[in-house]
Amino acid sequence: MALSISLVVLLLIIVFMLVNKAGLKAGHAIICVLLGFYLASSSVAPTIDDLTTNVADMIGDVDL
Repeated sequence: MALSISLVVLLLIIVFMLVNKAGLKAGHAIICVLLGFYLASSSVAPTIDDLTTNVADMIGDVDL
């Protein structure tokens, strides 16, 4: 659960920065949010969840 909330906050910050700094229009950001919403309820959602979990685990296993 902590991973998903952290990822949501990170993605929210990225979208906010893209809207303010990179010229992303609010309409485009809304369409991206809607795409994410519909992807979450599709049959692809478990695959995306597994992918993000595996990437987070790989990042967590990196020793600096």
